[in-house]
Amino acid sequence: MIEKLQNSELNISIQIHAVFQLSYAVEAKLLDATDFPPLKRPLESYLTSDNMFFGYLENTELAGIIEITFNDKCTNINSLVVHPKKFRRGIARKLIEFVFNTFDSNLFVVETGLANGPATKLYKKFGFIEVKQWDTDHGIRKIKFEKRIHN
Repeated sequence: MIEKLQNSELNISIQIHAVFQLSYAVEAKLLDATDFPPLKRPLESYLTSDNMFFGYLENTELAGIIEITFNDKCTNINSLVVHPKKFRRGIARKLIEFVFNTFDSNLFVVETGLANGPATKLYKKFGFIEVKQWDTDHGIRKIKFEKRIHN
């Protein structure tokens, strides 16, 4: 089940932060990153964020989260994380499908580390097209994808 998470509630933000930390620790290893900014994101940034968070729940356990910003021109997938114990169960796919079905945009945008093979493969499977690659100040090669919807 996917539901909107009330990130302004402390107990919800604590759960969000925990899943992000576990998932990003795995991504940092994939990217061979010793300095990985997402792992430094403090709890307060989840609590005070205006972004929308949607969670995939298995029973009552938060198994995956997608973080979205949305306006009339674009839906940006800021983050997509899955609890490492829940990998390879289609949770990320279900969260992306939810976003496509929920947000009426002509453009969807997402970024990830280039060496994050599972994420890159997933986005390409959904028809995202690579539009840019660059190196960050932290030595991580990133890739940006876009998917345009023509109505």
